[in-house]
Amino acid sequence: MKKKFFYFDFASTTPIEKKYVFNAMKTYFSDEFGNSSSLYSLGRHAKIAIEKSLGQISDVLRCKQDEFVFTGSATEADNLAIAGVAMANKEKGHKIIVSNIEHKGILSICSVLKKQGFEILELKVKKNGLLNPKDLENLIDNKTILVSLTYVDSETGTIQPIKDLVGVVKRFRKEKKSNFPYFHTDASQAALYLDVAVDNLGIDLMTISAHKMYGPKGIGGLYVRRGVNIKPIIYGGGQRGSLRSGTENIPGIVGFGEAFSLARKNQKKETIRIKKLRDKLEYGIFKKIPKVILNGHPTKRLPNFLNISILDIEGEALLLYLDKLGIMVSTGSACNSQNLEPSYILSALRRPYEFIHGSLRFSLGKCNEDFHINFVLKNLPTIVKKLRAISPLNLPLNINKKVSEPKAFIGGQTPHFF
Repeated sequence: MKKKFFYFDFASTTPIEKKYVFNAMKTYFSDEFGNSSSLYSLGRHAKIAIEKSLGQISDVLRCKQDEFVFTGSATEADNLAIAGVAMANKEKGHKIIVSNIEHKGILSICSVLKKQGFEILELKVKKNGLLNPKDLENLIDNKTILVSLTYVDSETGTIQPIKDLVGVVKRFRKEKKSNFPYFHTDASQAALYLDVAVDNLGIDLMTISAHKMYGPKGIGGLYVRRGVNIKPIIYGGGQRGSLRSGTENIPGIVGFGEAFSLARKNQKKETIRIKKLRDKLEYGIFKKIPKVILNGHPTKRLPNFLNISILDIEGEALLLYLDKLGIMVSTGSACNSQNLEPSYILSALRRPYEFIHGSLRFSLGKCNEDFHINFVLKNLPTIVKKLRAISPLNLPLNINKKVSEPKAFIGGQTPHFF
């Protein structure tokens, strides 16, 4: 008998939607297996499938079809945006601005570019997880060629003021009568719930990922506004306007288009449903469990995110106890990381290590229902009580920091946060 599980890690990945997305993909694994570069019928069918997907994606992004480049992942798209712009414009400047909560796909390529002579400037978030546009004003100068700031961070779901940040860049460009710096954002987490119409945001480059929106893994993409000077990082047959060579992943591309289109159709209704479930979970946890901290902004976050620190416990131990019950979440504590370091995003929010050690991220999705929330609220307090009974820790809420509390919160509850 298959074990029942309760999945709360949709920020990590999502299952493929079966009725429309997977069914649309199936034929391109077998019957319609052609290479879109071929002139015979199978190749033409593959090319038509790509064009259909580009139509679906460009309808959501409100961009031209030739402004979107398929990649093998969001990480590749981030690398293409950062390295591609850097290498194409190094005679214009050597400075790149990123935040300290960017995806590792951005931070890692920036580390490589730093060794090649580029200067990487770090824009730091405030304690509530938000970036300050005024801080960006102080960093930009005539040698800045690119600003790359995430739309939504992947740990707390905090939504950045992208339009205000873009506004800083646009004012600088207008004042200096320059095309630089370009503005890139990774919208992998945001695309399912927020406006990603590129003209509304005013961005030049944007990364999105299929597997964050009930599409397949192994396919992502980069929007590149016409006129942006960018070089490829993969060379070969010149596919995708020579920006991303390699035979196209037709099943993945088909699934990407279907998933993005479907997500946009269901966005408003699903946002309301998910937020209601998230709020119930949040209220219940803070009501039933003492000494819990909310990480990230209390209101400016995605409707499916809940990142908390439960004091006096080890996050990895709690995760394993939950997993035995079929409850799947993620933790920002050290032992859940491949490099054995605590969450750099929670560290950027100036959370003490002891707080990060007991952090949990719940990220809800379309598979979650009310009884899932009830199951967590029934079992989580018992597990926490058990772990605290054997824990040597007894942390004050204001460890090394003064803890403030908002005047109101959902359901009249008032959780602690910095």
